[in-house]
Amino acid sequence: MAQAMEKITLSAARDIPFNKLVLSQQNVRKIKAGVSIEDLAEDIAHRGLLTSLNVRPELDDDGNETGIYRIPAGGRRYRALERLVAQKRLAKTAGVPCIVSKGETLEVEDSLAENVQRVSLHPLDQFRAFQTLREQGLGEEEIAARFFVSVVTVRQRLRLASVSPRLLDLYAEDEMTLEQIMAFSITNDHVRQEQVWDTISRSHSREPYYIRRLLTETAIRASDRRAVYVGIEAYEAAGGVTMRDLFDQDQGGWLQDPALLEQLVMEKLKADAEGIRISEGWKWVEAAFDFPYGHTSGLRRFYGEQAEMTEDELAHYDATRAEYDKLDAEYAAANEYSEATEQKLEELGSELDRLNDRPYVFDPQEIARGGVFISLGASGELKIERGFVRPEDEPKDETDLTDDIGDDHGAHDSARPVTGAGGEGTQPDDEDETIKPLPDRLVLDLTAARTIALRNALANNPVIAFVAVLHAFVLKTFYVYGSDSCLEVTLQSARFSQTPGLGDTVWAKEIDQRQEGWGQDLPKDPNDLWDFLIKLDEVSRQALFAHCASLSVNAVIEPWNKRTRAIAHAEQLASSIGFDIVEAGWTTTADNYLGRVTKAHILQAVREAKGDQAAELIGHLKKTDMAREAERLMTGSGWLPEPLRMTNGEGIIDSDAAGDDAVEPEQAETTEIEDLPAFLLEEPEASSDGADDTESEINDEHLAAAE
Repeated sequence: MAQAMEKITLSAARDIPFNKLVLSQQNVRKIKAGVSIEDLAEDIAHRGLLTSLNVRPELDDDGNETGIYRIPAGGRRYRALERLVAQKRLAKTAGVPCIVSKGETLEVEDSLAENVQRVSLHPLDQFRAFQTLREQGLGEEEIAARFFVSVVTVRQRLRLASVSPRLLDLYAEDEMTLEQIMAFSITNDHVRQEQVWDTISRSHSREPYYIRRLLTETAIRASDRRAVYVGIEAYEAAGGVTMRDLFDQDQGGWLQDPALLEQLVMEKLKADAEGIRISEGWKWVEAAFDFPYGHTSGLRRFYGEQAEMTEDELAHYDATRAEYDKLDAEYAAANEYSEATEQKLEELGSELDRLNDRPYVFDPQEIARGGVFISLGASGELKIERGFVRPEDEPKDETDLTDDIGDDHGAHDSARPVTGAGGEGTQPDDEDETIKPLPDRLVLDLTAARTIALRNALANNPVIAFVAVLHAFVLKTFYVYGSDSCLEVTLQSARFSQTPGLGDTVWAKEIDQRQEGWGQDLPKDPNDLWDFLIKLDEVSRQALFAHCASLSVNAVIEPWNKRTRAIAHAEQLASSIGFDIVEAGWTTTADNYLGRVTKAHILQAVREAKGDQAAELIGHLKKTDMAREAERLMTGSGWLPEPLRMTNGEGIIDSDAAGDDAVEPEQAETTEIEDLPAFLLEEPEASSDGADDTESEINDEHLAAAE
């Protein structure tokens, strides 16, 4: 006969006065975690004690109950009740719901079991509960206050309402992770969410960052300079939609309507340009997102002069400077750090900078014929380039050519070669007392002799020879319509306007800064330039010479002009000055190389830089993803495309120039590859490389705004 199963008897529940309860030393919770005691006390005061305490009667030496009960499980609740009693919000004798244990297990076991067996609320259940409370009239701040969580946490949970119900069901069934669901919540488009899930569910790549990339591939980041310039508020007021990611740092989200954004940018740029033209009086103002590199070539540049300080400003500057110097000297001698002194020095320094950064004042006559270029800076600020005159706007009666002709007529009539009536071979009539102009041939012979003598004298004076060449260079570089030099030295500067992004490089910015700095220092009248250069110190003179000479460098290989000898000389020049384009800051990216070549070239680059194994890992990707992953893999490798590598004297590519970290063929198989995203392990799709490249190029064109 089968033995009957013994029935379980639960421990009894009863109310025990608070002053009869004490904490057990066997409670396993020693470290503070979760909701604080203060918050728990407020929650109990608001809704009462939801969970009973687990207690055991304390026994004396004879085994009799003393009337005191120890708490092995529920210590935080006891501390919260204790806080309410101390605040006189709860009576000492108030009954506390307790489960009185029979004592058949160890106290420490009860404490451990209560905490180990506890299961945290599923985020989806929390979201649904928060959503129910909001539907019943509670706001996000009130929900956060009642449950002692941050408002951000409440908003993040409520954000899950933007996710497709189908995807939420998959999450509830553990077929998706919370991180994946959070990635999908950046958009409210359920159809697009499900399309992306269907796409990634068939591949190995289900990483949250990859989900975000697919959902935002046609959007523009809020940190983009165009979005910063227009402002998210103006964009949304015009009907634009912004995707937000409350679960990750999104720099303000993604703007989903690139066409609307660019329309707003152009409208604002034109309005700002017109405002500058009217308020400052310029003849013309051109506005664009960007201008090609060298867009000011052929235009005369003029500069304004910084406004002089008034007597009050000068007195204020001297007083601020003296106060700054005194405080700085005292602080330098002090032994202790002083935050107040640091702050005061910063305030005084800012005031000095404000006084020094006075606006530049331009000649009204130059403004009336000059113009301005307005574009967007890298951080979304207006980039304003003032003071350019077009050739057709130069006054005919004030051009340098006319001035030179006028000066020649007025000052050198007696020396100007003029052919007499008898022709150049006609000898002057010795009996004619009238002084006639010298024959052309005689003037030519005399001045030829003077030129040869001057050449010889200049060759024996290297300092003035340097100044003379520098004078010719500066005239060509800074004075488009300046006076001529007697030196037949030419200086040409190629524009390279067809290369996108060139003006944003650190090298172009440094060149522009030097050009701007010297332009401010040089005299406005080219006729005063010689005296300026003579008085200039030697170091500054050499720096100016190097700047002008550098602008004539042209190492471009053109399809119609290989310029073999010039390129060879460029490499000699680079070698002589120790030039290394990698050290100068050039790195291979998807924008400047990898995204502009075929997949075969991309794989070749990765193979040379990181080995065969790395190339194999990305060989199955589409071209766009392949270029991006190749850029990531090759970061820091120093690899260079062939046109950028140095060659030796025999025209052979120097392997060292390909980067110190480039992998040799025999080392390729042993190269350790850094961890790659999961989607790099996808199976290749059944499509030809040619079709894939074409599709990627088309997509790249459509996504240009997003990039």
